[in-house]
Amino acid sequence: MVIGFVLLWNSGFIGAEYGLPHTGPFTLVFWRYLVLSLLIFVYLLVRNRLKWFGWKVTSLNMLIGFLAHGVWLTCVLFALDREVPAGIVALIVALQPLATGALSPSVTHEKTNFYQWIGLVLGFIGVVLSVGFRIDFRSSSSLFGYIIPLFSVMGITVATLIQRKMELNASSQKLPIAQSLFYQGIATMLALAFPAIFIENLQTEWVPEFFYAMSWLILAVSLGAYILMWKLIERLDTTKVASLFYLGPPVTMFMAWIAFGDQIKTMDLVGMGVVSIGVFLTQFRK
Repeated sequence: MVIGFVLLWNSGFIGAEYGLPHTGPFTLVFWRYLVLSLLIFVYLLVRNRLKWFGWKVTSLNMLIGFLAHGVWLTCVLFALDREVPAGIVALIVALQPLATGALSPSVTHEKTNFYQWIGLVLGFIGVVLSVGFRIDFRSSSSLFGYIIPLFSVMGITVATLIQRKMELNASSQKLPIAQSLFYQGIATMLALAFPAIFIENLQTEWVPEFFYAMSWLILAVSLGAYILMWKLIERLDTTKVASLFYLGPPVTMFMAWIAFGDQIKTMDLVGMGVVSIGVFLTQFRK
């Protein structure tokens, strides 16, 4: 399950790079979640599981979706659209474990132990080593491009903590995965509809490459990867689940090297070595 999540989740960066040349970031996310919502709607309808759970329950699941899908994805796509390398976007987003480790004691009451903190800090150092040598500090536009993914970190961290707290408290607001993803998809689609329509005018090049990218993003990432992530959150504490995001950069860099010929620099490898040690340490219980 862990390997499947890491591979599918990080393939989203590659799928996004394939799709972005043919549409804008807002429009890409809008089409993606419009189709995803329709697919899940049909599935729930056929299985006779389509149900309204009340606004209190539905709104919380929609908030999780807006943060985990809408904020996370849109910021990632903006960074990619500004030509920040896919592997480096993954590195910046990998700061999520550090944020989760800092916030989980107060939100979910799951303590981050000494070894986990050492691992999280080492992971952060690994990210800094790799990203720091790629930023052109003389260019404000370049610097802005590298800052955008930090909002992705905020969105996915808050969403993960809310979901984990629901799991620990056996909350009545927790929905089955299919229904939860349906309302999450609806929330993301609605949130992106306005900017996609009024800012980007839904401009899209309907070419085969775009359909291939969208198919992968919808089926493999929005369905496959997110389902695996929510299942992992059910079984593992937030720090351990979040630490898996540290495994994203090397996987994404390797994928980007195969797909686009992106150059892997020496400091990327050094940073990845430090990150790997950090991930290993986060798995210690004491």
